[in-house]
Amino acid sequence: MTALLSARDVCQRLREAALGVLKFERCMTPADGGLAAVDIEGWRLLLDVEGGRLHHCDHCRCPDGREWRFDSRYGTDPVNLLSTWELAQIESLLKH
Repeated sequence: MTALLSARDVCQRLREAALGVLKFERCMTPADGGLAAVDIEGWRLLLDVEGGRLHHCDHCRCPDGREWRFDSRYGTDPVNLLSTWELAQIESLLKH
């Protein structure tokens, strides 16, 4: 069985993007409304965004194929682990 990513793994990539350590690129938006596809140096994330506000990370796949998926009932959302400043930085990057 393939090892899964943890919420902390995903949060760390978001933190590094917020700090400008890793390159953050917005990709073509998927057909599902409210989801923004982003690439953080090979890490592909689907982020739930509404009205410029980042609500949660829906899905993440790292370059080696490991994945993390949002489960509103169990587990931690990587976005909830971000500081207020980091969240604001990611929301700003999503607007560009």
